[in-house]
Amino acid sequence: MLLTITTTLDRATDLGYLLHKHPEKVQSFGQSFGTAHVFYPDADERRCTAALLLDVDPVKLVRTRGKGTPDFSLGQYVNDRPYAASSLLASAVANVFRTAMRGRCDMRPELAETAIPLEIVLPALPCRGGSGQAERFFAPLGWDVSAVPVPLDPEFADWGDSRYVTLTLTGRMRLADALNQLYVLLPVLDDAKHYWMAPDEVDKLIRAGEGWLGTHPDRAAITRRYLANRRALVRAALGRLADAEDAPDDALDPVEVEEEPARPENGTENGAENGAEAAEEAPASLAERRVQAVVQALHDEDARRVIDMGCGSGKLLARLARDDFFSEIAGTDVSYRALEGAARRLRLDKPRHRPDKRLQEVFQSALTYADERFRGYEAAVLMEVVEHIDPPRLAAMEQVVFGHAKPRVVVVTTPNAEHNVRYEGMAPGAMRHPDHRFEWTRAEFRAWADRVASAHGYRVRHVPVGDDDPEVGAPTQMGVFAR
Repeated sequence: MLLTITTTLDRATDLGYLLHKHPEKVQSFGQSFGTAHVFYPDADERRCTAALLLDVDPVKLVRTRGKGTPDFSLGQYVNDRPYAASSLLASAVANVFRTAMRGRCDMRPELAETAIPLEIVLPALPCRGGSGQAERFFAPLGWDVSAVPVPLDPEFADWGDSRYVTLTLTGRMRLADALNQLYVLLPVLDDAKHYWMAPDEVDKLIRAGEGWLGTHPDRAAITRRYLANRRALVRAALGRLADAEDAPDDALDPVEVEEEPARPENGTENGAENGAEAAEEAPASLAERRVQAVVQALHDEDARRVIDMGCGSGKLLARLARDDFFSEIAGTDVSYRALEGAARRLRLDKPRHRPDKRLQEVFQSALTYADERFRGYEAAVLMEVVEHIDPPRLAAMEQVVFGHAKPRVVVVTTPNAEHNVRYEGMAPGAMRHPDHRFEWTRAEFRAWADRVASAHGYRVRHVPVGDDDPEVGAPTQMGVFAR
């Protein structure tokens, strides 16, 4: 099976830096099911193409099958797996381009963070649902999608089309984002995986889907297919997507036992025909309950001028802007990509749109460095922020927020690590987000909050957010600091 990645950026051969594969070399990488080869059929300063050719060994593939895998006799050896893009190719991408998927490029770090012109071609992609399904999954990510059905036999047109398409994706995208999207969506379109579905698949999905899956209009269908409709894993994944900062309010969708090609508009199963349970109305997601708790805390403290420190894609800012109680609103984040999302959410990217005058500014800055723009607000909010800061840098953040900016009120929310055992499908010791540097227990958070409050002249009260489990506490813990 073959995957090609082409770019036409200036100094196109810099693609080799991003992929960590030299354009003048052919490299081979052993896989448990065959061998992956990387080479460049076309490489000059104007156009560069990297090819990943996966040579599948049917005997090796059979040997990787678990004891619980059904035995299809000859079908184990004679199938389309050596020729069609599938979870095998996705696994090879993750193995061969691991560093590129993480967005790391020490030689050209600025290029790794830049959207570059890309053309990705998969000559034979199994696509359950036809070419329209590929369009449905890839187009919302910003790709121009061409999915041309492959005929069963070119000489016999009346036989119709096969379930395969030749997929071409064209657009401007960070290479890391493109690779992570392929890693998730190849097995999703094939609707099959070559290995046993373990609970750590949820972690893999959340990691690869960071920044795009939570906001995808078909996130529920993608999650169901990726996790083979295993109800517990799907619910855990959708819950964690809803818990992510950038997920929309409705990211915790109802979970169906099986997915049908056609559904009613409300997204529920036609259970009478299939014997599946009807999906219950989804409760408010934890992300939504967290926003509500923060807004309520600001009301309780009569804090009307607010800066969201670590605003991400602007979910809280949008909520504050809809509340006439607040008179001045601002947001800051260290990530330019997140701020672009905030601009779209707040319609700041619309030239003809007149933003709410109460929204002062949304700007890039780091919470570990003093910035005069942080000052002058009654309240600062750090909603799901502190756990993204490396522990050695926490002291700098504390000084900047509580010592330099010194608002009258500071609201901090962070995950409760003790509650993680209640998430089905979450691997032991795993954290809720791949970028979390730590997750505090209730005692650890209280100790940190009490120390910071004492050092900077604040009092702090603790508020559980979400269902307060009598054994492990609420999923989110919130500290409201007041001078």
